[in-house]
Amino acid sequence: MRHNRAGHPIEDFYRGKTVTIVTSTGVGGPFDLTARALAKHMPKYVPGRPTMIVRNMPGGGNVLATNYMYTQAPKDGTALGVVNNIIPLHQVLDGRGVRFDARRFNWLGSTGGSNLFTWVWHTAGFKSMDDVMRRELITGSTGVGSGTFIYPNTMNMILRTRHRIVMGYASTAALDLAMERGEVQARAGASLAGMLQEHPDWFRDHKIIPLVQIGSERDKDYPDVPLMHELGKNDEQRQVLALVSSPPSLGRPFFTTPDVPAARIAALREAFDATMKDEGFLTEARQLGLDMQPMPADVVTQIVFATINAPAEVVAKAKAAIEPQAR
Repeated sequence: MRHNRAGHPIEDFYRGKTVTIVTSTGVGGPFDLTARALAKHMPKYVPGRPTMIVRNMPGGGNVLATNYMYTQAPKDGTALGVVNNIIPLHQVLDGRGVRFDARRFNWLGSTGGSNLFTWVWHTAGFKSMDDVMRRELITGSTGVGSGTFIYPNTMNMILRTRHRIVMGYASTAALDLAMERGEVQARAGASLAGMLQEHPDWFRDHKIIPLVQIGSERDKDYPDVPLMHELGKNDEQRQVLALVSSPPSLGRPFFTTPDVPAARIAALREAFDATMKDEGFLTEARQLGLDMQPMPADVVTQIVFATINAPAEVVAKAKAAIEPQAR
C-alpha cells in the first residue's frame, strides 16, 4: 500500500498519538455505541496503531459538535466525527447556528442504519399508500421536529395523502401504546431496527403493516414496500421527497475535518472500510443491537453533496413541506 513505503510517514505520524471521535449525541444511544465500538476495533487498521477515544458533545440539535469539528478540532487527522444524519439537511433547510459546510468535511464512510417506515396497526384496514390517498389515516406524532411529523406532513403536502396527524405524544413509547390501544392507527418515521428491538412480538404476530419506507434503497426484507421518493408523480416531486429522505440514507456517517493531508484521509478511509468487515467489530455491533449496513466514503460524499447542492426551488418546496401548516 502506498502509505507503507518511503519511511512510513502515516505510521510515523499516528504512532503514539490519540485520535478522538467526537459524537454529537449523549452517552448510550446508537451513535455513541457505534463510535465506542469503532474506537475499540479501528486502531489496528490505522498505520501506527493510535489510541482512539470518544468524546460526547451533545447540544444545539447536533450543531455544537459539527461546528467544533469544522472550526476548532485539529486539522491533522487526529479528530474524527460522527454526527446525526440530519446535519447536511439542516444546513440547507434551516441553517440556525450553522458555522460549517458539510461538503468540506472528509467523509470516511457510514456504518449504515435502518430505513424509516410508516407502520399501520393491522386492524386499521390500510394495506398500501393507495389507501392513504383515498381516506384519512390517523397518525400519531411526538412533535413537529420529529420524523413522526415531518414524513407524513411531507407526503400530505407533496403527494396529497390524507394523514391526519395527532400531536402531543410525549415519546415514541407513548405513541406505540396509543397505536396498541387504537387511539391512533399509524406511526411514521420509525426505524426498522428500533421496532424490531422494542416490539418483536408485533412482527411475530403480524400486528403492524409497513406502508412506505424512507431511505436511499428498499430494505432487503421489504422489497415490495415503496420508498417515499418513488411515490413522486414527476421529477420535481421525486427530488423534493429524496431531499427530505436524505438523513436516513446517510445512516451513521463518520468523517474527519477539512484540510487533512490526502494520504492520511486515504489511510483513515481504508481503516474504516477494514473495520466494517472486522469480525470482532461486527460481533460487538450485533450484541449492542446496532444495524450494520456499511457504505463507503464515495457514496456518503455523494449523498451529502446532492443534499447541499439541491436546486433552490426543490429546497423551497422541501422547506414548505416539512413546516406545520396553519389551520
